[in-house]
Amino acid sequence: MCGIVGYWGPHNPKDVIINGLKKLEYRGYDSAGVAILDHGNFKIVRASGKLSELQKKLEGEKFDGHIGIGHTRWATHGVPSERNAHPHSVDGVSLVHNGIIENYQEIKEKLAHEGVQFSSDTDSELVAHLIARDIKHTQNLLKSVHNILPKLRGAYSIVVVWKNQPDTLVAFKNGPPLILGLGEKDVVIASDVQAIVEYTKNILYLEDFESVEVRGTDYSVYDAQFNKVFKKPHLIEWNSKVIEKSGYDTFMLKEIFEEPRAVASALAPHIDLEKMQVQLASLGFSVDSFEKLSQLDIKKDYAKTLEVFKEIDRIFIIACGTSFYAGQVGEYLIENFAKLAVEVDIASEFRYRDPVIPKNSLVVVVSQSGETADTLAALRLAKQAGARTLSITNVYRSSIDREAQGHLYLNAGTEIGVASTKAFVATLAVFNLLALQIAKAREQVTAIQEKQILQALLAAPSQMEGVLSYDKFFNEAAKHFKSFKGLLYMGRGISYPLAMEGALKLKELAYMHAEGYAAGEMKHGPLALIDERMLIVMVAPQDKHFEKTLSNLQEAKARGGKIISIGTGECRELKDLSEYYLSLPKADWFINPLLEVIPLQLLAYHVARALDYDVDQPRNLAKSVTVE
Repeated sequence: MCGIVGYWGPHNPKDVIINGLKKLEYRGYDSAGVAILDHGNFKIVRASGKLSELQKKLEGEKFDGHIGIGHTRWATHGVPSERNAHPHSVDGVSLVHNGIIENYQEIKEKLAHEGVQFSSDTDSELVAHLIARDIKHTQNLLKSVHNILPKLRGAYSIVVVWKNQPDTLVAFKNGPPLILGLGEKDVVIASDVQAIVEYTKNILYLEDFESVEVRGTDYSVYDAQFNKVFKKPHLIEWNSKVIEKSGYDTFMLKEIFEEPRAVASALAPHIDLEKMQVQLASLGFSVDSFEKLSQLDIKKDYAKTLEVFKEIDRIFIIACGTSFYAGQVGEYLIENFAKLAVEVDIASEFRYRDPVIPKNSLVVVVSQSGETADTLAALRLAKQAGARTLSITNVYRSSIDREAQGHLYLNAGTEIGVASTKAFVATLAVFNLLALQIAKAREQVTAIQEKQILQALLAAPSQMEGVLSYDKFFNEAAKHFKSFKGLLYMGRGISYPLAMEGALKLKELAYMHAEGYAAGEMKHGPLALIDERMLIVMVAPQDKHFEKTLSNLQEAKARGGKIISIGTGECRELKDLSEYYLSLPKADWFINPLLEVIPLQLLAYHVARALDYDVDQPRNLAKSVTVE
């Protein structure tokens, strides 16, 4: 979603803010702007479109102040335009906002009745009006912020400045992330660590309903009741080089080629190579506080984890988008390995359908960013129901990570491309380990089987390296593929979620019509779509579903569909039926998804490039969906 950067310090605020906003471009945006102190007032410069448009406007601008705020906007209320770009300013109060004010219409009608004139169509401007009206009485920015907070409903992270307190930044949040970076001589506030790491590695995370007042390098944090609270900064290990493209044309292609390493990194912390055993030894089920994790007795926590896995009789997997499809793969893995019932739900549906969650359930919430609003709400619902909760995220100390009882990390490294790639395969790797650990705890797998599964998982990264060679094929074939009216992706069993993920990637990147189906459903509607203008992608590895999948493919061929098939080894049956056949290494059924997804990602990537679309920042999409 929107990107926020606030700065106080000796560096040129314009440079720090623009540099920070560049780091946040991956989140998705349609306009940008800054408010920087200059001769006692906050000068605002805004532009519609890419950040480069704002930079052009700022080329001749000089500011004599040492404080400022910046923003990249992703439109919610009001069309993308300079008029609706942030920052918004009212009577010397300037602010930037990430999120949605749900009761904006109520606030707007009241303000309009009182004679207020609006300069934008946004919900964000209304917050500036509320603060500006209150500050006439308090003459204190922090107090006015606290006074108006009860009037707001929704999700918001806001950073605000006031010309009469030119040394002060105030930030407050309820939902979207907001992080404070504390340097020796300066302070950076941002919605993502990546905008901060160049200046400091000392990080403070704001929790919901907390606010912070920054005066120079001094800061104070307050809770919802305006009580001062002590928060200890955390030292992070990131550095700015991890977000460079490393010679690739795009971040997305770089991240696809990083997938073998991402899988290896996801597996490494949880496999005892000497004993060849899985050991999810520090999930955190044995403690009540996240802060105590570093002090865990690993053996005690492992015993508690096994106890939890023995006690549960149902698992819910809750996620959105790509993480949801990874969760569906997880369902196949857990039910097959552990013989335990699994239900997979889209978070936005789960939270509103009054789900029945037995107390002896484990609710697994999956979010690459750890900030997905619907998934976070589902997690809170599960906790209220008394279920055990386990998070799978790629961001340590993200909101979902902090609130879950148990914690698993993808360790995939920074993912800049909006369309998730390496985080997806890392999630599949983690689900394999989780399924195996649950099976082991419930005595559903022998030591020999455990060793065989782990050996197959450890071999997967090298197999994935070989599949990456299809990059050249898709680079050439995409010129032809882009001319089809649409693509139909199909698979059976554990390959069915991969078909849906492949279709999603094409929609995200190439803006083409694509559908993912279980191949057995083809006669129940999708068959009507098939003609010579429809490209069919059939995921058909050599597994127990192969013969049935082959029959489905023959039906599609008979209706004139043009076929790309993805199978195992030198498969003559698939070759004869397909215009294009892609051979994958022979692998166990639970490894196949790690191999299958690579050609699906490369197909979407190169078709989008052939259509001259921005694959790193697809239109209308954002990396982290922090509002409903």
